[in-house]
Amino acid sequence: MTSVSILGPGDEPFVLDLGAPAAPVRVPTTRRYLMCPPEHFAVEYAINPWMDPTQPISSELAMAQWTALKDAYERLGHKVEVIAPQPGLPDMVFAANSGTVIDGRVLGSRFRAEQRAAEADHFRRWFQTNGYHGVVMPERTNEAEGDFAWTGTLLLAGTGFRTDPAAHAEAQEILGVPVVSLQLVDPRYYHLDVALVVLDDQSPNPLVAYYPEAFSEGSQHVLRRLFPDAVIATGTDAACLGLNAVSDGRHVLLPVEATALADRLTVRGFEPVFVDISELRKSGGGPKCCTMELRG
Repeated sequence: MTSVSILGPGDEPFVLDLGAPAAPVRVPTTRRYLMCPPEHFAVEYAINPWMDPTQPISSELAMAQWTALKDAYERLGHKVEVIAPQPGLPDMVFAANSGTVIDGRVLGSRFRAEQRAAEADHFRRWFQTNGYHGVVMPERTNEAEGDFAWTGTLLLAGTGFRTDPAAHAEAQEILGVPVVSLQLVDPRYYHLDVALVVLDDQSPNPLVAYYPEAFSEGSQHVLRRLFPDAVIATGTDAACLGLNAVSDGRHVLLPVEATALADRLTVRGFEPVFVDISELRKSGGGPKCCTMELRG
C-alpha cells in the first residue's frame, strides 16, 4: 500500500491513500524456438517418477496439445523451428533436453538414460545443417535446458538426478558464461526446468519463479541471495509441473492447472497463457520440456 502525507486546509496534515503500487510494465521480446512433434510419443519405460508404462497414452491427444503450444508461440510472434521426429525415440518431443544455445554457441547433450541417448546426435545434425558451426558435444552427462537455465547474466545449472556436477564447469568453458550450481533433492523435480523458470532475462536484475522445497538447503540460500524478489511457487503449482513454463518477458505459457502461480505472475505484471499438457505430463514433461530456445 502506498500513501503520502499532505497538508490540508489550516495546515492540518492528512494521509492520502494512493492504493497498491502498480505492477511493472512487462515488455515481451521475440524468441526463436526449436520443437519436435510427438509423432512417436509413448511411455515405454520409466526414467522419472511421472512415467508409468502401464497407463494408456493417446498419441493423437499428445499431438493436439503439442500443436496448440506451437500455435500459441506463433500467435505471440515467435519463430518456431521444427526438427523431424525419429521412430524409436518416444521422448524426442522434449527438445529442451538436447541442446543449450547462448549467443549462437551450442553445447549439445549427453543423456544419462540409455533410452534417450540417440536423441543427442539427431539434434547435433540439425544444428550443423542449420548454420550452427562449432557445435560442441559434451564429455560429461548434461541434459541441456532440462538442467540449464539462462537468466541473461548467468547460467543456473541443476544437478542431483540427471546432469553431472562436472558438466557445470564444462558448460562454463564452452558457452563462456558464469555458472551457478544448484542441488535438486526431490526426485519428482528431477530437472531444474520443473523446479524453476526464468521470467525476465532482459533486465540487469533477472527475475525467476521457483519451488524452494525442490532444492537443497544451501541452494535455497543461494537462490534467495541471487533473486530476493523471486516469485515463490506452491507445492500445488509444482505438482502440476507449473514451473515447466516458458516466458518471453511478458507472456508466460504454463499448464492450465497452475492457477495459483498464474495469479502471482499477474500481480507482477506478467500475462499467463494457459496450455493443456496433460498427456505430455504422463512422461514428466510440459511446455518448457517441449521447447529449446535458440539464442543468437
